[in-house]
Amino acid sequence: MHPGDNTVTACGATILDAEGLVLSAEEKAFFRAADPFGFILFARNIKSADQTRALCCELREAVGRDCLITIDQEGGRVQRLRSPLARDWMAPLDHVIQAGAEAERAMYLRYRLIAQELFDLGIDSNCAPVGDLVTPNTHEFLKNRCYGDSLEQVVALARVTAQAHLDGGVLPVLKHIPGHGRATVDSHKDLPFVSAPLETLRAQDFAVFAQLNDLPIGMTAHLVYGALDAQPATISKSVMTMIRSEIGFGGLIMTDDISMKALAGTPAQNAAAAREAGCDLVLYCNASLAERRAVAEAAGPMDAAGLARAEVALARRQPPSPLDTAAAEAELTALMGGKVYV
Repeated sequence: MHPGDNTVTACGATILDAEGLVLSAEEKAFFRAADPFGFILFARNIKSADQTRALCCELREAVGRDCLITIDQEGGRVQRLRSPLARDWMAPLDHVIQAGAEAERAMYLRYRLIAQELFDLGIDSNCAPVGDLVTPNTHEFLKNRCYGDSLEQVVALARVTAQAHLDGGVLPVLKHIPGHGRATVDSHKDLPFVSAPLETLRAQDFAVFAQLNDLPIGMTAHLVYGALDAQPATISKSVMTMIRSEIGFGGLIMTDDISMKALAGTPAQNAAAAREAGCDLVLYCNASLAERRAVAEAAGPMDAAGLARAEVALARRQPPSPLDTAAAEAELTALMGGKVYV
């Protein structure tokens, strides 16, 4: 995979998914025409190691380049690969608590092993780390996916998680910029509203992402920050400008899935609004082929600035560094007091 070919001269400003285990002729034709920047896999796309590798090859052949293929493999509830193809990990926050003072090394080893699992199947990106701060009111859909409640801890653990992916040949996607931890409702189902004052957000939630602003790819949060705008962050020019200028995030920015109920418009309207706000890429999942066509058309092609950021991000796809898997597992087991998997 990707032996140094990281140039993207033109492509659609989307990350899309496939319906099943193999591509239909209609999907192949659509992907060839829409030319999405990359793809995301779900559990429905995964049956065996050979099948997953073949699907990744099909996806790349459809667009005619070594495109990015990502997945949600946080561990815990958000884990598309499961046994026997991958280890069944405990939730990230549980892992951090179990590791205690050894959390940084334990998280590095956890995600270095996850990166190895992904890379072996042809998947070269993962939607992790999670940079959201746990608060007393963090909704349960997110809470145990986070790494802690202090700025210093979350930055440190997100940093080692990102490095573990990079060392494993997998590009990390930092989420959810500029901070989802204050959401008290599930953005898959409703639109969260954050009323915290701007000085609080700057000192805490936004500060996490400011200290991780060098990572290659970030994912937006579908929630309203009342101190900044009445529009959800993903489609807010004010918030997206703040992410670039104040937080200083210079990497590619992709939306969270625009089919989530937090966004009120049609998927095509949301795609156009996200691009207008400043998102480089639109993530759209779990839809019909006709709906995917409409979103691809609304999102349009990547612009010159996005393509430049894409080239920088993709240049960080490097062959994995050597890993002694047995030694890594043994060290992790020792750090975790014997409890590593569920």
